Formats: sequence, structure tokens, C-alpha cells
Amino acid sequence: MSDLPTSRGISRGALVLTAATVVNLPFGTVYAFSVFLKPMEALLGIGRAEMAIVFSMASISLTIGMLIGPALYRRFAPVPLLLVCGALSASGLLIASAAQGIEHLLLGYGVLFGMGGGVVFIMMQQGLNQTISPMSGLANGYVVSLYPMGAMLGAPVFGWAIEAFGLRATLVGLALTVLTCCAIAAMLWHRARVRMKDPGASAADSEARHWGLFARLFTVFFLAASAGLMVMSQAAGILQAYGAKSLFALGGTTFITGAIAAARIGGGWLIDRFAVPRVACMAHLIALSGSCLLLSWPGPGMAVLSMTLIGCGYGFISGLTAGAIARYWHPNAFGRVAGQLYIAWCIAAISLPVLAGWLYDQTQGYDQAMRIAAGVNLLGALMALSLPAKARSQLQAQPQTQPQPKVEKT
Repeated sequence: MSDLPTSRGISRGALVLTAATVVNLPFGTVYAFSVFLKPMEALLGIGRAEMAIVFSMASISLTIGMLIGPALYRRFAPVPLLLVCGALSASGLLIASAAQGIEHLLLGYGVLFGMGGGVVFIMMQQGLNQTISPMSGLANGYVVSLYPMGAMLGAPVFGWAIEAFGLRATLVGLALTVLTCCAIAAMLWHRARVRMKDPGASAADSEARHWGLFARLFTVFFLAASAGLMVMSQAAGILQAYGAKSLFALGGTTFITGAIAAARIGGGWLIDRFAVPRVACMAHLIALSGSCLLLSWPGPGMAVLSMTLIGCGYGFISGLTAGAIARYWHPNAFGRVAGQLYIAWCIAAISLPVLAGWLYDQTQGYDQAMRIAAGVNLLGALMALSLPAKARSQLQAQPQTQPQPKVEKT
């Protein structure tokens, strides 16, 4: 599991991080799905609600891919599995590029592209934690930041490509990019000789569940993701509701997405230096301050600051969650625990963001959603304090004090 050099002197950790970067950036463009909305609606004559179903299906398939990923990489060699996932996702994008109706989009983009990306994402995290120095929060935070980074880079590229070559050609280009990047990642993994588990670990370590701890971490992550995904999915609409013009809203949305990506790296970096519950509580309080500021002083400028704070709170939690799994569970269990934990992300995507949209339709504003987000983050801050401050290895190293038998006097 140590970060050893390869035969040519390049560290295995550097190779795995490079592979994760190369492959996760194109898959991260799933967060830039909004760029495809108007062109796809015009091309196929479908509505916004149907496009929302496509994105929801991609999110669900991404989560399913994360859940089945550990079973796949335990049974099949990682290099060919990466190639198969790349081919699966690329074929899905090719189906979407030739779509004649919503059923083709659901199968191609919603199922195949999403599921392949989920398997690859969890494989990258598992391989990373088998290769880098133990419990590297910064590396884990960096890997989970790659999806919003991919959206940041992909959105302007997609906008230019759609204008220059058309929607179908753009999706074909993305398919080729995904397939190429998976092939490059497979080559890097082959060179790094990545192992997906430590054969010397005990079965108890590899299969440990710790359901009470899992439930607390799941809740902390879910609460942060609920508020954060509301921002990510509706940032432009929220900014416009508080008086921002279209160009200002677009620039603000791009800035907020970048801040979330940076916060994910920051969350991992922070738990390398501070206890997990302190960082998690701070992250929720940062998000809480954003909602309170906007409710107190509504306006376009304050809305950007507020959305940034809420998004950063979610970003910090995303980064520290990946690092926290490495602290609380054995590396062999990382992929399994992470895949199950990301169910919280899927549930969050269809909870507060949907409720916020419904409340907007009822009130033509986001004040009620902001109040709910504030309550969610306050609860998250309190729950965060219940997480263990010490890592798994520190807890196991503590001597167990045995009660001394009483000596009766005669």
C-alpha cells in the first residue's frame, strides 16, 4: 500500500493520481448536462421535464455503478475492466448522439454512460487508497474534486463545439474522449501494478461494517449534499430570483462551481491536520452562514456569496468524507463503503433540490428553500460532532483497560 517507485523511478501514487485525473475529468462532464438542454430539446422536440428525467437516470446509474464496482473489481482484473467500462460509456454516448427520441437518451446517456462512470470512479478511489500513503485526505479530496472540474472545463468546450459542429458531433467527440482516456488510465494502472486489495489483511478488517459509524457519516454527508446540490442544480435560477441579470448569473454559476471543486480538495487537506468532526462541523456552519446572510440581506451580490458558502460547505464535506472512509475503515473496504455511502448523494439529488423547485413554483422565490437549507446544515453541524475524532488505527492501538477484581477483606 505504500507509495513505492516503479521500475523507471516514477512513484506508483503519481501514476494512479494521473490516471484518476485523466479518466474522471471527461466523466465529470455529467455535471455540465445543462449545456445540452436547449440543443437537445430543439433537436428531438422534447420538453425540459423529459430532459430532467434523463439527468436523473444518469445520476441513479452513476450510483448503481459505484455500488456494483467493488463486486466487479474483486472478480475481474482492473486493466481490462477499465477498458470495458470505457467501451460501455462510449457506446452509450454514441447511442445518445444518434438519438431519435427520449428512449435512446435514457439508454445511452442515462444508463450506459452513467453506469460506466460510476464503476470507474469507485475503482479509481479504491486503487488510490491501496497505493498512496495511508489515510491521505488531500489525495482523496483531489480525486472527488475532478467531477466539478470536469464540468468547469467541459461546459465551455461543449458550448463551442455545439455551435461549431452541432450537438451530435459533440457527443461523438465526448465518446471518443471517454474511450481514449479510459485506455490511457488502463495503461497507467498496468505500469503502476495497482492492486485492488491488500492480501495480507484479515477478513475482519476487510469486511468490517461499523453500521453505527456508517449511519452517522451517511447522515452528515446527506445533509450537506442536499443543500449543496440545490445550489449546483439551480444556482443560475437562484441568482436570477434575487435580481441577478443573465450574464451575471452565468458568471456567478461558473465561480460557484469552481469554488466547490476547490473546497473538495480543501476538505481532504484539512482532515490531514484536524480531527474529522471539527472539520465537518465547520463545513456545515459555513453553509449555514450562507443561508442566513441571504435571508438577512437579499440581493444579487449577496446571493453569489451565499451560494458560494453553501457550495463550499458541501465541497468540504465531499472531500473530507472520502478521507474519513480511509481513516475509519481498512483500505480493502474503501470501495465497498464509499459505494454505499454515495447512495446519500443520490437521495440528496432528489430531495431538497426537487423541493426547492416546487417551492419556487408556489412562491416565485427561494426564501423558503433557504430556510430549510439553514435547518439542514444546522442539523448536519450537530451530527458532525458525533463522529469519532481518532482514526481506526489509533482506536485499535488504544489499550483496553480491564476492570480490577475487588479484593474482599477477611
